[in-house]
This record gives sequence, structure tokens and C-alpha cells, in this order.
Amino acid sequence: MTHTTQHLFAPLVKGAAQAITDYRMIEDGDTVMVCLSGGKDSYTLLDILLHLQKRAPIDFRLIAVNLDQGQPGFPKHVLPQYLTALGVEHQILEQDTYSVVKDKTPEGKTTCSLCSRLRRGILYTHAKRIGATKIALGHHRDDILETLFMNMFFGARLKAMPPKLQSDDGGNVVIRPLAYVAERDIQRYADAAGYPIIPCNLCGSQENLQRKIVGEMLEGWERAHPGRLQNVLRSLTRVTPSHLLDRELYDFASLSATPAEGDRGFDHEEYPEREFLAGLQEMTLLI
Repeated sequence: MTHTTQHLFAPLVKGAAQAITDYRMIEDGDTVMVCLSGGKDSYTLLDILLHLQKRAPIDFRLIAVNLDQGQPGFPKHVLPQYLTALGVEHQILEQDTYSVVKDKTPEGKTTCSLCSRLRRGILYTHAKRIGATKIALGHHRDDILETLFMNMFFGARLKAMPPKLQSDDGGNVVIRPLAYVAERDIQRYADAAGYPIIPCNLCGSQENLQRKIVGEMLEGWERAHPGRLQNVLRSLTRVTPSHLLDRELYDFASLSATPAEGDRGFDHEEYPEREFLAGLQEMTLLI
């Protein structure tokens, strides 16, 4: 690893290590199945976990798994050669979900949902088969924030992508060690590392995805106001149920006036008047 690559790699490791610690993602004796797609995120995830495996005060096993979904022109040799050269234990699964997705998805509709469900089912089943205690996915900070706004805009739900998740049947635990890591930082490192990227010609080739539109919106926010996305992510870790509208999450019906409490509602000390007025002006421009 060159000095430049190491310089780009260090903050990624720091962010991932913090997320793993905060959410207790990996424990002593774990077998972690690392889902490798051939994209920049999963390559970077594998590098980070290999690095931490050598230095962490706990022992855990890594198994890299790729699902060959039968996409036309998929270069079957790339990942086995890469992982063998790296000395990483790995397995390649072959199942033609590509044909199923193309057959079941109406023309003009997005393939992501069905493709994701099929892929998830196959990987969950395989994780149980090999005794994996954790399934590591390469979703990063921007994926989490895109999911948050997708659910808000199109599903009317305040819901994101959790850093650690138990599957519906309770049989698998999914972890996202890159939850704190920005996509742009992964991209810089991946470019320097020179990974043999395998493009997706199914979901990745669709241009008019709502997720892509939301992603461009977030990128615009970050360009105009650096640090805004990090603040949005932090807000997901500092939730105040009493200041939302979910009646199941907070018992609004039982509230009664208590003079000692008071409703701070808006804290001018935390958000100075100048910034408040600038925020109002920005919202006015957006309307």
C-alpha cells in the first residue's frame, strides 16, 4: 500500500472501527460472511475487515461470498482470481436471478426491489448453511441517508437503514461497518487502490431511479453546505420522540401542563439567530 493509499485508507478504518464498536457489530469468535459484489464499497469493506482482523483484540473469521446472478457478460474469473491472490477464504454462489428479475419486472419499472429480495434470500440461506454469525454488507453513510429520504418522500415513513439488523426470522444478523463512512471517501480510496470493478448491468444501469435523484439532491446539499450530511446522520443518533408526531412512540394523550417543564421547542443557543434567519431565507428560495 502506497503512502497516498494509506493516507486515504486510515480515516475509513477509523470510521468503520467506531461503528463496529458503537453497535457491537463483531464479537470474539464470530464468523463474518462478507458479501462481495465487485463494486467499490464491498472491496473497501473487505480491505477494512482484513485490516481489523489483524489488529483487533478479538478473533473472528472472514469468508468472502459473491453471488453470480447470471448477468450476461459477467466476468466470472475476476473475483476468484482477486480473492485467491489476496489469500482470502471465499465462495462463489451461482443462481440465475437475472432472468427471474427481467421476466417479472414490467417494462419501465425498476428492478431493484425484486433483485434485492432474491439476493437477500439466497445470501441469508447460505449464511446459515456455513454457520456465519454475521453478514457484512458494504452500505455506507450516503446509502443510509438516501434510504431515509426515500422512505420520507415516497413511503411517508421516518425510517433509514440500520447499522445492525436482525433478519425477520431471527436467523441472521446483518452488519454495515461502513455506516459512518462517506461515499466520496470510499471512491477516492477505491480509485487509488485500483480495484477490478465489476459494473452492474441490471439495477446499476437504470438512469431514472428515484434513489439516484435523491442522491443527487444530497450531493447538492453537501456541496453548498459541507458537513450537512454528517449532521443529518448524527440526527439519527439523537432522536427526541416527544418532538416528533408518532403517537405509538410517545404518549402524547397523557400529557398535562407542568409549569416546571416548559417546552424548549427551539433552542436559540444551539442555533443562533443569524443561522436561523439564513435557514429561513434558504427555505424561501426553495419554495
